[in-house]
Amino acid sequence: MQRIRLRYTKRGRLRFTSHRDFQRAFERALRRAGVPMAYSAGFTPHPKVSYANAAPTGTGSEAEYLEIALTEPRDPETLRVLLDESLPAGLDVVEAVEARTSGLADRLTASVWELRLDGVDPADAERAVEAFTRAETVEVQRMTKNGVRTFDARPAVAGLETHGSPADRPTDQPCAILRLVVRHVTPAVRPDDVLSGLRAVADLAPPVPAAVTRLAQGLFDEETGTVTDPLAPDREAATALTAAPAAAATAPEGPA
Repeated sequence: MQRIRLRYTKRGRLRFTSHRDFQRAFERALRRAGVPMAYSAGFTPHPKVSYANAAPTGTGSEAEYLEIALTEPRDPETLRVLLDESLPAGLDVVEAVEARTSGLADRLTASVWELRLDGVDPADAERAVEAFTRAETVEVQRMTKNGVRTFDARPAVAGLETHGSPADRPTDQPCAILRLVVRHVTPAVRPDDVLSGLRAVADLAPPVPAAVTRLAQGLFDEETGTVTDPLAPDREAATALTAAPAAAATAPEGPA
């Protein structure tokens, strides 16, 4: 059984697609592309698709991941093109690798988010970010199915800073951009929780909803504060596998 790992995006209006909507669209794409899917056993077999840490509805993403299991081997890039053509524009399959390592979900320990705050002066955003990062605790509230839950959002935030001005916004309109690095913890801390925290510590309240996009997710490097590519180990394993026969073929023969 071959396993393929895919990175896909949620862009434009498709950021409002729920995870369940995406599942239905992706399963239709699998059938349309003729992918030889492996199915689960039991009375209601379903395609073996493993989704990992989907972005909240309403947020864009450049880094969503899933894994599929196939009954027949396929070239990952050919499969990527077929699936991308079978999905609506905005749900784009941008990368495919054969799974040669274990634990993809275990490598998704943090995310990098971009928060675009239209109507917010960058100087005000900078002051709010400084107040947030100086705070030892930032209590926020979130409505859950069991009622309002209060929790500290500060420990999950590994990085928060203002970024450059957006090039695609009119220069006479204020717009602040924040770059957020957040660890995947329990309870999960989402970008809207951080925005609630900025409101709590610095009274920062954007006049319109923030445009939120996940730029990356992967393993968090504590030393550098960066988020690494979760598919890199699979690429490296594939490179090593192809390099080994070539090295053996060019190795000098021993004495007869």
